[in-house]
Parts: sequence; structure tokens; C-alpha cells
Amino acid sequence: MHAFSLTKEQEWNPKKHVEKILGEVEDGDFTVACWEPGQISPNHCHPEATEICFCFSGGGVMRTPTQTVEVVPGSFVVHPPGELHEWNTGPARTLLFRVRYGHDFSGRTKEWPSNPGWQPRPEDVEYFKAG
Repeated sequence: MHAFSLTKEQEWNPKKHVEKILGEVEDGDFTVACWEPGQISPNHCHPEATEICFCFSGGGVMRTPTQTVEVVPGSFVVHPPGELHEWNTGPARTLLFRVRYGHDFSGRTKEWPSNPGWQPRPEDVEYFKAG
């Protein structure tokens, strides 16, 4: 059994969101992710893993190429393997509880418009070309 208090595990950084892996089990892990207002993730996917994000506090918008969903406390979003998605934090600090499970949790980043200095890794460029 693993037991945690999300309130006690939270950590905040105004320069970048903070992800803490709380634990791992066979083919998965569970993480607390703390986002300051206005922080935006890169547009990315996890080709070999399902990702589930539960909103504990705050909120924002989750985007895929075909959908935009408001995320509020108590709601959660499930991304199947390979689904491209981007998180955009709303006006309040947001704590997300994330569960990933699958063969490999590695992410592939397509773009990151909110981070103008960012450059894609060559393997990510190749991944999206092949897709």
C-alpha cells in the first residue's frame, strides 16, 4: 500500500511546474504536479503509456488536437497512449495528481509555443514525421 497527503507533497516554483514522483508500481507511477497560474505544458504525448490527470485544486484547460476541456477540482482527464495534449493552467495555483501506466512513460514533444527558446529533440522530430 502507498498512502500520501497531496497537501503535504505539494511544492511550487514560479519559473516552472514541479512534478514529484511519489511512488512506482509494476507498470505505473503516481505523481503530484504543481502548476503556478498561467504555466503551460509543451504539446506532447506518451506513445507507450496512458496518462490520467486528476485535478485536486485550481484548474485550467486540457487541449488535444480535437478537443478542449475545462478541468476543475474533482475532474480528471484520461489520455490514451500516443494522444497529443497540452495543459494550460488557469488563474489559480493548480495541483494535479497524475497516474501513468504502460510499457514506457517517455514523452515526445511536438511543440512548446509558450517557451520561445525551446527546440525539439531530433528523436521527437523523427517521431512526429513518421506519425
